Amino acid sequence: MNVSQERSVAVSATEASAGAGTDPATPLGSGFATGDIEDTLDLRLSDEFIALLNRRPDDPSATEPGHTPVDDSDLLDHVADWRPAVTSAGVFHLLPVRLDRDLPRITRWMNDPVVAAFWELGGPEEITADHLRPQLEGDGRSAPCLGVLDGVPMSYWEIYRADLDPLARHYASRPHDTGIHLLIGGAGDRGRGLGSTLIAAVTSLVLAHRTRCTRVIAEPDVRNSPSVAAFKKAGFRSHTELQLPDKQAALMVHDRAAGPSGRLHAGESTGRPEPTSAGRASTSAPPLAPARTPSP
Repeated sequence: MNVSQERSVAVSATEASAGAGTDPATPLGSGFATGDIEDTLDLRLSDEFIALLNRRPDDPSATEPGHTPVDDSDLLDHVADWRPAVTSAGVFHLLPVRLDRDLPRITRWMNDPVVAAFWELGGPEEITADHLRPQLEGDGRSAPCLGVLDGVPMSYWEIYRADLDPLARHYASRPHDTGIHLLIGGAGDRGRGLGSTLIAAVTSLVLAHRTRCTRVIAEPDVRNSPSVAAFKKAGFRSHTELQLPDKQAALMVHDRAAGPSGRLHAGESTGRPEPTSAGRASTSAPPLAPARTPSP
């Protein structure tokens, strides 16, 4: 993705107004060149020893006894394996996009006039496919997902490495900074207070499963006060303003060290199910407009 396409960094919260329709980590090889030398010893190393050789010098697990090795094979720590989040709105999980299955649905959402005004991806399926395909076929620094609430696909998300994104040129990024973009697909799901609940849930999922990520980043348009308010309600703090190619953005940050926002509804979690209402919560929170931001 390029900077001109960025949607609100860490979260383009897009719960519209009521009535609105790289540098990949490269693991070291574990083999040895044998050449044509006849007297070469046939050494067979244990898997444990090979793993030790493959560790990078800056990997804490290489020197700290008892440290669990970190899997560097996936830039986003296997989003497909992330567990569901139990929220007051229902059980929510991220389902990685499959083009053959999900393109018609996402295209329909992108052609909603409110969404199209900010994402600028309205038009035939080819336009949406051209946006999705580089993420699906890339090195894994961005993972497009459907947001599924109580078994119903109702939102679109992009979980991405903000520190490997063009956005990192505009702020003091840290290793493993993670950004999320969001749009609420159906008009019936907008204006119901779902934005803050889902933002908080996904932020917690990111921090729970990306152990080296210390913060989640958001950069809604400064004019999008409902989105800014939703981020704050989900535990983000205003950090500064950024002049991006296509907008003036409010850089917002959710720090791991800050812990839970304290604003989640009772019963919300990002792991083991707890008693919760099966219905979708309706709150008095202002509706969120889809916030267009220069691309990650």
